Amino acid sequence: MKQDKRNDLKILFETLGERNHFNGAVLAAEDGGILYHHAFGYADLPEKRLLQENSLFELASLSKPFTALAVVLLEEKGMLGYEDKVERWIPGFPYEGVTIRHLLNHTSGLPEYIEWFLVNWDKSRVAVNQDVVDMLMNEQPPCYFAPNEGWLYSNTGYVLLAVLIEKASGMSYADFLKQHIFTPVGMANTRVYNRRLRPEQIDDYAYGYVYDVHSGQYVLPDDLEETSYVVYLDGIQGDGTVNSVTSDLFRFDQALYQDKLISKASKEAAFSPVQLSNGETVDYGFGWVLQNSPEKGRIVSHSGGWPGYSTMMIRYIDHRKTLIYLSNMEQDADYEQAILKAAENILFDQPYKIPERPADKKKKEIDTAIYSRYVGSYSFHDGTAATVTAENERLYLQITGQMRFELFPSSETRFFLQSLPVEVEFMLGDDTAKSFIVYQDGTEGEAVRTN
Repeated sequence: MKQDKRNDLKILFETLGERNHFNGAVLAAEDGGILYHHAFGYADLPEKRLLQENSLFELASLSKPFTALAVVLLEEKGMLGYEDKVERWIPGFPYEGVTIRHLLNHTSGLPEYIEWFLVNWDKSRVAVNQDVVDMLMNEQPPCYFAPNEGWLYSNTGYVLLAVLIEKASGMSYADFLKQHIFTPVGMANTRVYNRRLRPEQIDDYAYGYVYDVHSGQYVLPDDLEETSYVVYLDGIQGDGTVNSVTSDLFRFDQALYQDKLISKASKEAAFSPVQLSNGETVDYGFGWVLQNSPEKGRIVSHSGGWPGYSTMMIRYIDHRKTLIYLSNMEQDADYEQAILKAAENILFDQPYKIPERPADKKKKEIDTAIYSRYVGSYSFHDGTAATVTAENERLYLQITGQMRFELFPSSETRFFLQSLPVEVEFMLGDDTAKSFIVYQDGTEGEAVRTN
């Protein structure tokens, strides 16, 4: 049986590798043993340096289980409590009633720091966690809802957890994770790494690449306007910046089956869904997405996405099966889900399909003089303002509170975004556009010209 799974996983990933349709490392395991472990593609494109099984990847939000675990460890030591209010640790914190539990569960309602930094930050400086605290203290953007009145994924919450870990332990976030998680588990190659804030020479580092529609090449996100925030947000920890290798993540997975790292009771707390004030439950624990499947049992997982990186760790804890997926080349999100689905089907002895990778987005060559028809101010039905501008024969859309996106033509009136599954279609009046429609996730939103 296991031999069949090994063969099928080999067929799946070697086929994708031969087609150059997967650039990354993958590990699949069952009953404590590795079924399949391999890397495909490049760690450094210009140098043509190949990925290895021990290549180091930025985990992005797959860092959150580690941040949450550090908090659990401190709670077990009696150094902080889940019901502690943030203002206990950060005096004068202006969002009242937010507890550590709210931060862990994404029920704080706190404003998203990334949105504020995209619009307001001095891009010549690399931000660090204290800058997020200062923004919350000094600018006080409105919260989305009162604590525990709703659920909204919050990077801000996990940055604050990293700050509280430092305050409670008296150690840096990086040192605490190393001493209390990475070293005890044997994760020798795992570390917190802020590559642009404090660059180092790391031999097996996997650089993350994004697709540049203009050149038709894969480039570092630092080099594109729309993803350049990877530079000035690089110093922020807690919601990301743990870097690891597939074998270390497997060691972490196996350690969680034992009660040496944290107690059984703590694990149950970490893997329990959150209950909102209105009685509803949300399938998110302490840094883990939770699922219950009739045939696959309890599943705890987390994904990560940051320009150039896509990561996933899925733990089928009732069946002792694990999938670890680390990619360092931007791919279509649905295609990546299809790869993971095929691997999951193999693990559970179900039929699988080798997915077809969609073609890279290509822009249509059109006369850029027509962009003048679209330039102007627009408003959505909810009052949100949008501005369309043209510079250097390129067209841009800026929606209030969001970063500016370049629009790439697929026809003279319809455009796509580089990094998001979004399309924009302009509705023409006589000589100028009277409105545009945004197509996203099967929904449509219209913005009407206001000038």
